[in-house]
Amino acid sequence: MSDVLHRLPEFLGNHVYLTLGFVGVLVALFVTEAQRFTRGYAALTPAGLTQLINRENALLIDVSAQAEFEKGHIPGAKHVAMSALDPEHKDLARARDLPVAVVCRTGQASAQAAQRLRKAGFAKVFWLEGGLAAWSEAQMPLAKGRA
Repeated sequence: MSDVLHRLPEFLGNHVYLTLGFVGVLVALFVTEAQRFTRGYAALTPAGLTQLINRENALLIDVSAQAEFEKGHIPGAKHVAMSALDPEHKDLARARDLPVAVVCRTGQASAQAAQRLRKAGFAKVFWLEGGLAAWSEAQMPLAKGRA
């Protein structure tokens, strides 16, 4: 083991690009993990979302486009267009202390919506990582039409 430590500076000096690449990946990993811990909302798997809905009676908001929502959504989800998502709305403000889960087709828009809700003071905010694609892949039920 000590032989490896003695030869490490020589290796690093001979492989500068490899060393810089490794350090870059390591820094990116630390930054990504730090952002995940400080963002204030948590990612859920389809099974985790099901548990949250069943155990804590979470409010489920779907921010997909209306046409996408009607093609298929999680049963019990309320449709709110991303452009119309107002955390100060009276109906949504009443749910400020409840767990709120946000979903969309791919998980991108719902992450942005979760961030907006968290900044507005919602205490328990979650988003479905992977969106409805992950939900369907897990063979979970979908409802069609309007909620």
